[in-house]
Parts: sequence; C-alpha cells; structure tokens
Amino acid sequence: MKVARILQYGQETFAIVNENGKAITRDELVDQTDLVLPLDVEEFLFTDYIQQIQDHHLSRLSFIHEVNEFHLLPPIMKSFKIICLAFNYTDQGTWVRFGKNPPKEPVIYLKPRTSLIGGMDDIVCPNFVKELDYEGELALAIGKKCRRIDEDDALKYVVGYFVFNDVSARDVQFLDKQYSRAKGFDTFGPCGPWLTTTDEISNPCDLHITTKVNGEIRQNSSTKNLVLKISKIIYSLSKVMTLEPGDIISTGTPSGTALSMSSNLKYLKHNDIVEVEIEKLGKIRNRVLFVN
Repeated sequence: MKVARILQYGQETFAIVNENGKAITRDELVDQTDLVLPLDVEEFLFTDYIQQIQDHHLSRLSFIHEVNEFHLLPPIMKSFKIICLAFNYTDQGTWVRFGKNPPKEPVIYLKPRTSLIGGMDDIVCPNFVKELDYEGELALAIGKKCRRIDEDDALKYVVGYFVFNDVSARDVQFLDKQYSRAKGFDTFGPCGPWLTTTDEISNPCDLHITTKVNGEIRQNSSTKNLVLKISKIIYSLSKVMTLEPGDIISTGTPSGTALSMSSNLKYLKHNDIVEVEIEKLGKIRNRVLFVN
C-alpha cells in the first residue's frame, strides 16, 4: 500500500495511492469503510488500520483522484530522528577512512526534521553555498519501537520505504569537517512521493535507483550495492539507540554525486531540476533555488 501525506483544501490529511496512481483520501476512506480513522498519517501507519483495510476493504475502494490534485508532503513528519548513513555503497570507490575497505558498522550522522520537504517542493539554498550536491537514497521508516533486536527480526520493525535526497552543501561540509550543518539546512531533505508499505517490497536490497539533473543521469545503481544491508543497519543502530515509530533511516548514496565527479560544473545551479527515482517506490522531482 502507498500512503501519501497531502494537503487538501489547505488542510493536512492523507491518502492511499493505488498501482495506477489514483488516490483516495482519508475522509473518503471513512465514508467507504465506516472505519474510525485517525487524522494523522503517523497514527494511521503505526497501528493496524492498514491491515484492516487490506484484509476487508481494499478491493471495494473507489480511487477517484489524480495524485497531482494534491500537494504532496513528506511522508513522515513526526520523526524523532533522521539517521543517515555514509560510505554505504560498494560502487563508491575508495574507502580511505577505513583502510580502503568498506565499514563494518554504520557510519552515521543525524539530519534535522526541519530539513524535510515534499517530493515536488523546491530546494531553497542560501547564495553563500557554492557547492550544492545531491544524494539519491533509499529511506525507511521505523514502525515499532525497538532496542537491541536480533538481526533476523530487524525488517519486522520497518513500516515502509520511500525516496530520499540527502542534499549537501559540500563547501560547508569541508569547512566544518563534519556533516551536521552542511546537510541540515531547511529544505535539504526532499522525500516521498509517498510511503510504500513493506508488503509491496519483497526485497528492499534489490531496487534500481537513479538520480537525474536536468534529465542527465548522474547516479545509476541498485540497492544490491549496499555495503550494510537494511537488516544489518537496523540491528546495529538498535544496539546504540532506541529506534522509535517515525524514525527515518536513509541508507546512503551510490556513486555519481557531484563530489565524486570532482567537477565544479556538476554542482547544482539555480533552477536545476533534480529527480530521484527508485524502483517500486516512485519518483521525487525538486527544483533548486538559490536565494539571498
């Protein structure tokens, strides 16, 4: 099931999107199922409403809206933590920090919730940033609280997956010699276009991922190339911190970023269009705006 957080008539609500890209809103779900549904998408996702709809109502629902009728918001906003991984694709090349070998445990940094924007919103960057980069990534949302879990059970705690662009100010990153400010700007976390629940994704470690800038393919890889697979990531993180419903984990980016090309010409410019698409999850498309 694809669950989108949307604006309808200026009010935040949610919708279910079917395989044909048609949508049914929360209020229409109530009318057609007689279920008493929560107002918040997070409460809808983290309880058993989805299972009830799938088991008893899905085949009878009437999907009447085009998705583009709505303003798509970030799939998850009530997130305690946004945890991002670095150095987690085998096609990234050298591993200088790890003796030219990939890491055995997640190398992480935290991104603020205020960086999140919807899948079609603008990335707004201050003019003092001169090296703005894209990072197409697979993200997941935690659906159940977990701590010190078994690796074999890790995927049971995932509620769904979505597309993420971990936008980064590389010049700020190099100046600070760490990631927090460079990746923490408002609007530096485009994501969506919706959350796809785990029942639709049999193997999240086998999804094609591409990033385009103005139609030019920059990243072209697969989650097959993840160094640490998703179950290992969740297991390892749960040994360090309690993972809570709504926590977002973004699993790292493959080769093809502007930084990896070592060319200033490849950094993002004003009015560039960045598209990140992941097989079975959809596509986000964001315009870049530089402002004073």
